[in-house]
Amino acid sequence: MHASEWKIGPESVRMLELGHPWIIADGYTRRWPVGQAGQVIELADGQGNFLATALLDPQDRIVARVLSRERVRLERAWLTKRLQAAFELRRSHADLADTDAYRLVNAEGDGLPGLTVDRYGNYLMVQIYCTGWRPHLKLLTQALNDLLSPQGIYEKTRPRKTRELEAVSDTKSYGRLLAGTPAPPRLEVRENGLNFLVSLEQGLNTGLFLDQRKNRCDLMCRSAGKRVLNLFAYTGAFSVAAASAGAEKVTSVDASPGYTEWAGANFGCNRLNPKRHEFIVGECRQALTDLDRRGSRYDVVLMDPPSFSTTAKNRFTTRGGTSGLVAAALPLLSDNGLLIASSNHQKVDAADYLKELRRGALQAGNELRVITLAGQPEDFPYPVTFPEGRYLKYALCVKGS
Repeated sequence: MHASEWKIGPESVRMLELGHPWIIADGYTRRWPVGQAGQVIELADGQGNFLATALLDPQDRIVARVLSRERVRLERAWLTKRLQAAFELRRSHADLADTDAYRLVNAEGDGLPGLTVDRYGNYLMVQIYCTGWRPHLKLLTQALNDLLSPQGIYEKTRPRKTRELEAVSDTKSYGRLLAGTPAPPRLEVRENGLNFLVSLEQGLNTGLFLDQRKNRCDLMCRSAGKRVLNLFAYTGAFSVAAASAGAEKVTSVDASPGYTEWAGANFGCNRLNPKRHEFIVGECRQALTDLDRRGSRYDVVLMDPPSFSTTAKNRFTTRGGTSGLVAAALPLLSDNGLLIASSNHQKVDAADYLKELRRGALQAGNELRVITLAGQPEDFPYPVTFPEGRYLKYALCVKGS
């Protein structure tokens, strides 16, 4: 179809000129012809001048994602070139020593918006955040097979509406094998010389958040001889990092018995005795109250909650929830101790996140000084024109009296 049929309004033209890769649905896009998800279209300005080639997703709020500022076809040669460029970036710039679990393709950051590919050992995991990629999944699978010859390629699907994530069970199978041979139910992978178990089939996530790799490495440098409290411990990756680096005792808190069992298994994979450490199944705010009551004190308190979570008694959201959590955690932290607060909430930027930490510190009556504000590692690149791509905030703060 001719570009003049896919005209965008002045605001979208401006965003495109600024290098943003998304076209958000508006009055102009509602006049577009009826199109199919996955259709490759040519965007034009009000005068019909060609602007970019994009992938159509008519039912989504992001109705089109820019593939190129030139006229291109989504075919094997073009896709292979983009994939090779993504792999080369990791080879040249990412520190992946003793690591075989990392991101190979980071959506907009690698010129393939709405698509991620992760490596887990000899397996690949594809995730599509845009229905527009669905018709091209076979092409992608073939290209990945040709380039990397993995043992298998999986896809994990995500509920269309993020809020549905609250209700899902992590025993449900969201992963399916696209090519190759099946992985074991729990596959062992390496990160920073440590072993972790991941699930490519069950659950929404695999059990290891790859974007925290460098931050876990940083924690290892700070944990020897320390008492560490890990809140929202999930499958215990940060706990394993701290314990393996010689932490005196690591206390891991998570609301899920299943994740806590998985964390224990991760300790076992690294020949760490879980009995030398503490695992608490419970809601984090309640656990903080209980630990404070019994006089527990820590040198490092780490909190990496999901953007939102719902347990039977409590609902957590990054906005509003973080300050209360910080205020409840600070009394358990020794003076000059380290509070590590992390958030992956895309819609809360670093400045707003620091305000949440400030509120919590003021509430607790403590001084809190940021010594490092880190983000995601090199295998999670984002265009400078795409602020949404810089989502991870990882603040290391020192507690004053």
